[in-house]
Amino acid sequence: MTTRVGRIPYVNCYPVYGAIDRGVVKLDGELVTGVPSVLNRAMAEGALDVSVVSAVEYARDAHRYLLLPDVSISCDGPVRSVLMFSDVPAESLGGRRVVVSKSSMTSVALLELLFENVWKCRPEFVPGDAEMSDLHAFERGGTRPARLVIGDAALLLGSGDARGDLGPEPYAHVYDLGAEWKRWTGLPFVFAVWIASRTTPVAEALGVHASLIESRDWGLAHRALLARQAHDATGVSLAACDEYLSGLDYGLSYPHLAGLTEFFRRLVSAGRVPNGTLAFLPAA
Repeated sequence: MTTRVGRIPYVNCYPVYGAIDRGVVKLDGELVTGVPSVLNRAMAEGALDVSVVSAVEYARDAHRYLLLPDVSISCDGPVRSVLMFSDVPAESLGGRRVVVSKSSMTSVALLELLFENVWKCRPEFVPGDAEMSDLHAFERGGTRPARLVIGDAALLLGSGDARGDLGPEPYAHVYDLGAEWKRWTGLPFVFAVWIASRTTPVAEALGVHASLIESRDWGLAHRALLARQAHDATGVSLAACDEYLSGLDYGLSYPHLAGLTEFFRRLVSAGRVPNGTLAFLPAA
């Protein structure tokens, strides 16, 4: 049976899959593309064997999964593709609407923690795609809600290359959730991890992991090529694409694990995920 491997189509995954897409690195499996929420669900339903998922998906059901070592999508400061736009300061959003993307559990969970612990207020979270095509869907009486935008749409809007898509006037406040976490905790933040189902044969999962690491290493060595691909795909300036990719980390080092476990600890304390442990795919 073919190993089913999930991949996210966003620019932030280009360095991990770039060599596989180009045939430079062989992957013994079938790639399945979807946004984070779709891949999360596919893993939970057993429709995928190995996948990149929102970090919260691992914490939500850790007993079913194994983490793949040394690969993640992380930042140690600004992430540039997980942004909240608001006409008023975050501290003034109590009782106001915040449209949150349905595509990423981790980004929404992080935003909730920031409101509770940093900005000290409780807005009304309104589920919505919050992509560029949906930026006006919840406007009433000329008052715009704050919006959490993720992925390539956030990169495009945050770079200023599509500022007009935000409406007649730019939002007065833009919050980068990676930077806000770093300011709050002093730690890196892990947005996504790669996991294998515990029912996936270890040899198959190890083979996929080896291909992902080899492809990731190739991608990091060919960042300029991937920045050009990102520019062509999104319209974001080449310089902004290169800055974006250079600001992400694709490993899972001790500092990143410290940030990941701190995030999970806070989610457990808030009652949002069950208590658990980090379990990794065993070495061959």
